[in-house]
Amino acid sequence: MNTPYKTAMVWISFFFATVGHAQPAIYKDADYKLGEKLIAESKCVACHVSKVGGNGSAIYKPQGRINNASLLRGMVEQCNTELNLGMFPEDVTSVAAVLNRDHYKFK
Repeated sequence: MNTPYKTAMVWISFFFATVGHAQPAIYKDADYKLGEKLIAESKCVACHVSKVGGNGSAIYKPQGRINNASLLRGMVEQCNTELNLGMFPEDVTSVAAVLNRDHYKFK
């Protein structure tokens, strides 16, 4: 393969690999591995189960409450504050980015 063709194929592959993973700009610097770790360590799922029952997933997308990425981040900050989790702002952003990726899917 010639070099320009290879370069074009790399960029096309990159484009298609990232298209399905578009996240709002508010999450551009999020650390997804850290967000996943913090969700597990903070026992978010157990708390959500205690609030809504079942597997806790009913807490996601409550009718009319969280309609965009900024409100989602704000809700994570509210949990952080109310539960005294001690997360830094970048931690809150990482948790919110994981929740958006896995549940909310705001673009």
